[in-house]
Amino acid sequence: MPSTPRIISLLTDFGTQDGFIGIMKGVILGINPSVTIVDLSHEVPPQDILTGALILRSAIAFFPPGTIHVAVVDPGVGSTRRALIVETATALLVGPDNGLLSVAAPPESVQQVIHLTESRYFLPRVSQTFHGRDIFAPVAAHLSRGVPPEDFGPVGTAMERLALPITSHTPHQVTGSVIAVDRFGNIVTNITATDLLPYPTETLSVSIGPVHIHGLSSTYASVPVGAVTALLNSWGMLEIAVRDGSAAQRLGVQRGTAVVITDQEEN
Repeated sequence: MPSTPRIISLLTDFGTQDGFIGIMKGVILGINPSVTIVDLSHEVPPQDILTGALILRSAIAFFPPGTIHVAVVDPGVGSTRRALIVETATALLVGPDNGLLSVAAPPESVQQVIHLTESRYFLPRVSQTFHGRDIFAPVAAHLSRGVPPEDFGPVGTAMERLALPITSHTPHQVTGSVIAVDRFGNIVTNITATDLLPYPTETLSVSIGPVHIHGLSSTYASVPVGAVTALLNSWGMLEIAVRDGSAAQRLGVQRGTAVVITDQEEN
């Protein structure tokens, strides 16, 4: 990993109505004026740690090695939850120890976990409600200037991990569930391309609630306007969509709703 990363990405649930993001950028640039800041997303649904974790995981592979990713979806801000740097072979993740960083850093990829305790790298006054400004932004900025991760606090390997839902398999069926809904109303499931390998895309059936979708589409535009379709999205996960509409509104589903894949050739 480069010794002086020059890119910091920001992922939060802060939105853009208030000044929170601009203030975090101001803190970073005050410490390292030459760093490049990338807004990954600030529209994570409020307090939705899982959605934030999935977005972070989806992005890391597309950034240069050594990028610093600051993620702040932090309903426990000001509590006893820890603040962390998680170092992997390709990235440095900075954020709260509430599972947000864990999906992007599976155990086999983690090199070390640092508990942020060295307050000389924080702002002089730390608010109990805005650790993004007072802890995570300055820590990321100091990292970007080449301060070693180990200087920020004690080193370990333990961190809070999200328990992601898993798929279940029988000889002719895969059962998964809804894990997220994007801003277009597309329904993202935990069923992956690997889960679907045994099933011909032309004959499989996707069932969600009372809706049954026959076969997978290759694109949104391959079905008529208003039609419900299923396809593999850019994350490599099964997605249910409505052409030029919102599948979430149409189907009225929520996180945890079951999604069942069967092979119609076997029925």
